[in-house]
Amino acid sequence: MNACQLVKQFGPLAGRIMLALIFLISGFAKIGNFAGTAGFMASKGIPFAEIALVLTIIIEIGGGVMLVVGWKARWAALALFLFLIPATLIFHNFWVVEAAQFQNQMNHFLKNVCILGGMLYIMAYGSGPLSIDRDDCGTR
Repeated sequence: MNACQLVKQFGPLAGRIMLALIFLISGFAKIGNFAGTAGFMASKGIPFAEIALVLTIIIEIGGGVMLVVGWKARWAALALFLFLIPATLIFHNFWVVEAAQFQNQMNHFLKNVCILGGMLYIMAYGSGPLSIDRDDCGTR
């Protein structure tokens, strides 16, 4: 098997794991600091912060696991994509923060934009060969 074939075989799995990792770690961290995270969300103006946090945890962990195993990966990517848009705009709004936080928040904002790109890629091309579904639309 040459390098190109190796990347085609294992690259999609590695990419899905790398994309999912941030959501899995974040989701489990939110469980471990539920009250603190709910308070932070409320301070950002999120209504019904505790309910929103439970939904956030479900999306992050559920979507992350679905990506890793490649089960309905396109749907998981869509859910994470839609979740990430308001999360990015609300929690990483670099254009309104003080100068000391500008670069940090802009970096987080741009990181999320890159993740959005990864989710679009999965929505377009599916989960790849090493996945439960192989992909959701019948292509390989």
